[in-house]
Amino acid sequence: MLDGIDFEPVFFAPFVSSAMAVEPAWVDYDGQLNTAYYSLLFDRAVDEAVFLVGLGPHRAETRSSSFFTVESHQRFLRELRAGHEVRVTLRLVNYDEKRMHLFQEMHHAREGWTAATCELVAVHVEAGSRRPSPFPDEVLERLALMRAAHGALPLPEGLGRPVNMPIRLS
Repeated sequence: MLDGIDFEPVFFAPFVSSAMAVEPAWVDYDGQLNTAYYSLLFDRAVDEAVFLVGLGPHRAETRSSSFFTVESHQRFLRELRAGHEVRVTLRLVNYDEKRMHLFQEMHHAREGWTAATCELVAVHVEAGSRRPSPFPDEVLERLALMRAAHGALPLPEGLGRPVNMPIRLS
């Protein structure tokens, strides 16, 4: 049994977060959600999803290990405003003994349209040294189950998309 989990998790494809509201204080002077808070909402969804594989705050407290995002790419597709509710879908694209590759889509909770995407790579670390370390075996077993469920999904639009703006020569 994993720390903090007293049940066998079921991995839906994709994982769907709980509903989260856009707070009025998170809106910028243009009346839309500030980019920093997209990151916050994506991060909260990751915490919900990785709890099922045995990672998250409970693991950091009991086992002195955690995971750090080492690369991230966000795309902003449609504005969110104060009071909007969102849900984030998450899929485990790939993993190895130390890393996870995740792809997330933020959807308006009622209307379903996609507001943003976030692709990231995270690495497992030992809290004391803050250096990469292998996932525990029980976490790897759960990652394999999650990857098997998510692997049946078609690849999401935007996966692996580079940040690019052609250079114009004057």
